[in-house]
Amino acid sequence: MKIQREQDYQELTTVTRFFEKCVERYPSNTLMMEKSNGTWIKWTYEDIKSEAYAFGAGLRVLGFAHGDRVALLSEGRKDWLVSELGMFYARLVNVPLSVKLDPSTEVNFRLKHSRAKALIVSQGQATKVADARIEETSVTTVINLDSQSNDQMLSFKSICDKGREWLKDEAHAAEMAADVEKISPDDLANISYTSGTTSDPKGIMLTQRNYAANAMQSCTRVTLPETAVTLAILPWDHSFAHTVCLYCFMYYGAAVAAQETGRTQMETLRNIPKNIKEIRPTLMMSVPALSKAFKKNIESAVRAKGKTAWRMFSFFVSVAYKYNGNWNNRGKGWRALLKPLMSLGNVLIFNAVKANFGGRLAHFIGGGALLDIELQRFFAAVGIPIMQGYGLSEASPVISTNILKAAKFGSSGMPIGFMDIKICDPDGKELPRGEKGEIVIKGDNVMSGYWDNPKATAECIKNGWLHTGDMGFIDPDGFLFVLGRFKSLLIGSDGEKYSPEGVEESIVDLSDTIDQCMIYNNQNTFTVGVVVPNAAALKRHAQEAGVQLDSPQGVEFALRLIGSQIGKFRRGGEFAGLHPERWTPAAVAILPEAMTEANKMVNSTMKMVRSRVVERYEATIQNLYKPEMKDIMNDANREALKTFLDAAK
Repeated sequence: MKIQREQDYQELTTVTRFFEKCVERYPSNTLMMEKSNGTWIKWTYEDIKSEAYAFGAGLRVLGFAHGDRVALLSEGRKDWLVSELGMFYARLVNVPLSVKLDPSTEVNFRLKHSRAKALIVSQGQATKVADARIEETSVTTVINLDSQSNDQMLSFKSICDKGREWLKDEAHAAEMAADVEKISPDDLANISYTSGTTSDPKGIMLTQRNYAANAMQSCTRVTLPETAVTLAILPWDHSFAHTVCLYCFMYYGAAVAAQETGRTQMETLRNIPKNIKEIRPTLMMSVPALSKAFKKNIESAVRAKGKTAWRMFSFFVSVAYKYNGNWNNRGKGWRALLKPLMSLGNVLIFNAVKANFGGRLAHFIGGGALLDIELQRFFAAVGIPIMQGYGLSEASPVISTNILKAAKFGSSGMPIGFMDIKICDPDGKELPRGEKGEIVIKGDNVMSGYWDNPKATAECIKNGWLHTGDMGFIDPDGFLFVLGRFKSLLIGSDGEKYSPEGVEESIVDLSDTIDQCMIYNNQNTFTVGVVVPNAAALKRHAQEAGVQLDSPQGVEFALRLIGSQIGKFRRGGEFAGLHPERWTPAAVAILPEAMTEANKMVNSTMKMVRSRVVERYEATIQNLYKPEMKDIMNDANREALKTFLDAAK
């Protein structure tokens, strides 16, 4: 089907108009898939519209009025989408909440701050309602997606039934249709809260126009066939999955399969490889944390086949690195000579890797945070490249992306269409192409502001331009390179600034004994770092060396190994020059625990919350500036590593 993007962009100015056009174009295509009792159930575009319209009518019957906020706390599933679309048909505002939020503090705060009048929960999240202390909030109605109605909650089904019954009256149906026509591009669609990298989350106000526009803007870069299928493994409350995984797929009449939810978070994670093989997706969304996990699983599976298989895998990966270049010069010039080896590598190694991802996966779309260039090269080598993009929730969220036909490793791709972008100096002056500065954008995807926070809005949006707070540059070919957050910059004793993310990613990706890393320099004479070890890798190395890891000798061995891998980034080391020497940690502390959501050191999208790591380990970080701490073989690290290994058993 031929799509007129320019015309659509001008006409489909609300999510409801956008969605109804998709239903008109692809009525019998599968939109949603969900597993129930071991079987994948499918719903068409018409099915979803029918349910969403009925739910919206039911919300009207309950007395909700234009602009009322309704919070949604559920795993990604068909009824998550139906609930949101139903809210839109009733001219309500969705406040999507992560299932990973602490109910007593984070959920409670968001309910209070948004002044939500209702809360929709899945059965898996229903137990959090009491902990969220909704009696302290504006919530008067709780709707359960799964259970029957009772004194505490209404059932989702009963509301849909009420809506269908109400719509049987022609006057009511006409009233509903007239109100749907009144939905304005400026109507709020979501209040989407920032992910918690600060202690006071802000409510990002995204309009009907923001979401519809950003979906179509994204589709100026990404084209899909109607037969495309994705398995949605990212949280749907997050704007990346929300826009790209739901609305972009709708635009092309493609299908979205909801990840199977387990009884525990670990069981849900274990369902991912199983669901991938069942659904056989053609495209998937990923964030760096998931990409790293996939990489480790691939490498572990190959290692389990023995040393010969690992050597062969490593050889063909190195061949692919050379053949792929920076992707934009893939197979060109002398690289063409490597094509026979690439074909052999596919037959002997990489086809088996791709089979574990269903065998049809063309590529990932990466977002959510910066992705290290090493990971981009690795996945391209095994034949499932990650086309990295960039955005932020305040931009609905997509700003740029790589695509298979136009990509550069290390970049975040080319900017989307129907949007202006510039790079500015600290005074807001536009810089020439190639110079580093703040990324600033303008377009219909820019949020309307922060809920109840005009001060923060004014600091972020100036003369219609969204100041992202991210540093980057656009190269001569038009590719955007994102260098990190201004607020997280390392600052040397002479005032020089540097973004830490690239250094941290390199250390993690090129050091198999290190799982997590944060470096620190706040106007100090040298940079220091804290690292979380990889227990499995340390155990493997210890076994190969004939050392018992949980013995004193094993701890000494592990510390020397971690120290030697960090040393590779210093002068004379294998990776020296990858980053300026002054930003490579001169002293490193081992952390006795991983950075997790539970201890608040990473947020729900698995981004490290730098301020919380510094706060939790302030004494440890300051201790690293003692001269004797430059030797990793110190008592503090011995004790920390022993604690970490004991917990990892």
